[in-house]
Amino acid sequence: MSAESSERTNVSTAGLEPTPLGELPPLGQVPEFMHAQVVRQDRFGDPSTAFQAEVVRTPEIGPDEVLIAVMAAGINFNNVWAARGYPVDQIATRQRRGETEDFHVGGSDASGIVYAVGSNVTAVEVGQHVVTHPGVWDSQDAWVQRGKDPMIAPSACIYGYDTNYGSFGQFTRVQSHQLLPKAPHFTWAEAAAPTLVGTTAYRMLHGWAGNTVSEGDVVLVWGGSGGLGTQASQIAALAGAIPVAVVSDAERAAYAQRFGAVGAINRRDFTHWGIPPLVDDAAGQKEWTAGARAFGKALWDIVGSRTDPAIVFEHPGAATVPTSIFVCQPGGMVVICAGTSGYDAMVDLRYHWTRQKRFQGSHGTNDEQATAYNDLVLQGKIDPALGRVIAFGDIAEAHARMGRGEDVFGNVVALLGAPSPDSGRT
Repeated sequence: MSAESSERTNVSTAGLEPTPLGELPPLGQVPEFMHAQVVRQDRFGDPSTAFQAEVVRTPEIGPDEVLIAVMAAGINFNNVWAARGYPVDQIATRQRRGETEDFHVGGSDASGIVYAVGSNVTAVEVGQHVVTHPGVWDSQDAWVQRGKDPMIAPSACIYGYDTNYGSFGQFTRVQSHQLLPKAPHFTWAEAAAPTLVGTTAYRMLHGWAGNTVSEGDVVLVWGGSGGLGTQASQIAALAGAIPVAVVSDAERAAYAQRFGAVGAINRRDFTHWGIPPLVDDAAGQKEWTAGARAFGKALWDIVGSRTDPAIVFEHPGAATVPTSIFVCQPGGMVVICAGTSGYDAMVDLRYHWTRQKRFQGSHGTNDEQATAYNDLVLQGKIDPALGRVIAFGDIAEAHARMGRGEDVFGNVVALLGAPSPDSGRT
């Protein structure tokens, strides 16, 4: 370890090495330092270089927190954003709240073993095998104290993105309410794969009264072969709905159909994406509307009737929102959790207010939704859609690939404490 890195991480080189990756210390014994994939402000940009392996101090926990030895960690798009430092510099944001660390350890999906519990924690014991859900909030927040949805509270955060010491370290710090039992029929890698995307999808489809998914609904799922899309199609199908995926080629279409989609639309068959022409551009409007109608007809052809989607499951954002609003049925809902193609979405309000459609933002999960989703996992009704298992050292490049849109088959998982992709199933 160089003198520079020793100074930056406050690590002495005098025999204070952390436990080697792929190994665990004795149960309940927490080393002072740990390996982690770390983002720093002077590396913001391409995730392939923003993430670097470092040794950092193992985080301490508060009275209501738990320390988990991470066996495997899921890769999600939120830490592409964290690595870029855009749209939010999470390190600076936390420092403004009074936190002192000048680095970010990301990762919002973890499977692992409880190694330490805070003094107020009674429902969790050292040695339990768990997964984490991503919803974090201050239990003393006035919004939470009033019994309102904590994921809408001013203090609500996403673990491992807004918070530090996520799952890309050998140990991760979580609030005790975030913990869910690991499905024993899953490996560590499988268990780490779907929780963030699965609980996010569950909230999107079941969390908005008046537009919850129900039997017979057509549900249009953007990115149907990815981590979010494969979970959304399964959750919709379990409710008796009819999920239709949007993908970019035949191979991705076949993959989406493995996870519940009744068919798939190839978005490359259409060219009307992005911000549509303004209303006073009659020729441009006519051309764009023809493209959107053709897209809608492709959906009808798959469904076998002229039935528009009751729910459009959105996350690309800028490129797709205008079409999503256009094809959504009257009284239906476009629900969105991200903006992977851009944040500047445009909506033609004529198709929004006159047909009384809902454009609903959705973020994270609350405890009830996370538990409901995990119950489906425990019952064997959800496939984790595990696409790739990677090594700890490949976390940076995995985020770079995701940022370039190259990882679109299920979920990607990195091994930390788990010795192999097949370990952990009981």
